Amino acid sequence: MTLFVRPARKKLKVRNPETGQHLPAEGMHVTQSTYWLRRIKDGDVLTTQVKESTNKKAKS
Repeated sequence: MTLFVRPARKKLKVRNPETGQHLPAEGMHVTQSTYWLRRIKDGDVLTTQVKESTNKKAKS
């Protein structure tokens, strides 16, 4: 499952464990993991779930 996360406060620095970089202020898509679930529970990040895209164009 994919989540869209962003820091909960402006100057809060949250490190992405996969890249070692800080999470951008505008947020980014990440794969759900125990790390991100802990950050959400602790109030360090805000999140919205992103549904997997199943956009298929109908053939005419």
